[in-house]
Amino acid sequence: MTVLDLWLTRSLPMCLLLQSLVLMALCFHPASMCPKGCTCLHGNGLNVTCSNAQLKEIPLDLPPDTSLLRLDHNQVTAIPDQVFKELHMLRELNLSHNAIRTLGENAFRGVENTLLTLDLSHNKISTVHKNVFALLKARVNMGNNPWHCDCTLQQVLKGMTYNHESASRVLCKSSELQDQEGRPFLTIDADLCNLPKRTTDYAMLVTMFGWFTMVISYVVYYVRQNQEDARRHLEYLKSLPSKQKKQDEGDDVSTVV
Repeated sequence: MTVLDLWLTRSLPMCLLLQSLVLMALCFHPASMCPKGCTCLHGNGLNVTCSNAQLKEIPLDLPPDTSLLRLDHNQVTAIPDQVFKELHMLRELNLSHNAIRTLGENAFRGVENTLLTLDLSHNKISTVHKNVFALLKARVNMGNNPWHCDCTLQQVLKGMTYNHESASRVLCKSSELQDQEGRPFLTIDADLCNLPKRTTDYAMLVTMFGWFTMVISYVVYYVRQNQEDARRHLEYLKSLPSKQKKQDEGDDVSTVV
């Protein structure tokens, strides 16, 4: 056996191993790799579970074929704009039991038509942009958040035609109306979007009344002052002829003498 034959015999298994690794790399696309701290299982779509993974932000390397995504019981504080835009097959999203305070206006852009369930319960959300849920058809769980009940929240809930049940769970931690604190938001009958306008109108009326009062007072003062000056001037004019007459009489007496 020559040296060449010996080398080919030993290198053939190595070549086959390398070929197998290349084929495996081609079959398993990098996008389908599971994010760190998460588990990925194929069932009815790809289920990605990142619960209790001590995450502080949404992973950016989520597989695009994810259909169910669990990010509950983490330390996520914000949902940036379009963070899920590549997940075109996402049907269920669980973000409960985090520390979320901020939702970007376009946080759910890209999943409006596929998302069926969204859980945002047990977070620290007090207010959101009025359009954040506008295009969503999903059932949204918004309960157990410190909501500030104002005009914006009223607009948000009016736009969520699919979520009357969820809206009934929204409790007011604080409110534009003091007597509504701690009560369900749907018990508010007032139009909160008109409250600032009414307050502004009242302030304008009070200001206008104050200016009007000042103008009237000035006019009255001015008229009275002018009347007094006119009276004094008239008295002065009346006194002039008598003095002139006395002077004329004195001149006549001098002429006679």
